Amino acid sequence: MRMQDLNGRVAVITGASSGIGEAAARLLAEEGVTVVLVARRAERIEALAQEIGDRAVAMPADVADRDGVVKLFDAVKARFGGIDLLFNNAGMGVNGPFADSDPEDWKTQIDANLYGVLNCTHAALPVMQGREGAMISIVSSVGGRYGIAGWSVYNATKFAVVGFADALRKEVGEQGIRVGLIEPGAVWTEWGHNVTEEAMRERREKVDALHAEDVAQALVYAFAQPPRVLVEEILVRPVKQVAP
Repeated sequence: MRMQDLNGRVAVITGASSGIGEAAARLLAEEGVTVVLVARRAERIEALAQEIGDRAVAMPADVADRDGVVKLFDAVKARFGGIDLLFNNAGMGVNGPFADSDPEDWKTQIDANLYGVLNCTHAALPVMQGREGAMISIVSSVGGRYGIAGWSVYNATKFAVVGFADALRKEVGEQGIRVGLIEPGAVWTEWGHNVTEEAMRERREKVDALHAEDVAQALVYAFAQPPRVLVEEILVRPVKQVAP
């Protein structure tokens, strides 16, 4: 079975300013994909676009801002005519017992992890029509399969994303649009609000955590499958991570 030639494709990557999004942008660009880098930190994605070169363009946006997302995809359509891959990667989590949690933190997580996915996917679907092999890839988590103490609201958003992806797949599959999930375990990234750097480092060292490039490889593998093939779900975790 031959994999797709990705040269000339167009991808929109959210959360592209660091971690998995940054690694995905680099790897896709190496495959000949034009990458649209999306994040709130404009200076980070502009520097990354300059480093990658002609195959990258920075378009700052907050995925939780519906109007901003619509303008983003209007700009992408005007510049490129359409997109072949939407990588819904932006997200965040706040740690702590639910009983002590702040409702503002609930909203922040829901806005980024769920509304961000809904906003970008809704805006992307019209500009993916007729693009053979088009794909929407959503980053969930092992926390979208298993509840983890201290991450209840984060878990709720990721469980929601899994259900959304399954339903969307059934709605758009006949149009030739593929919908898949990537569910990483522990990864060396900036992720982890309200957790000390020391605690995160200790957890990741204990399980020999994944690198962002490992997750990016999973994305490219799924995207490069022939258009008739959907890699629906990839759970990727460190070998030593035996618990969620």
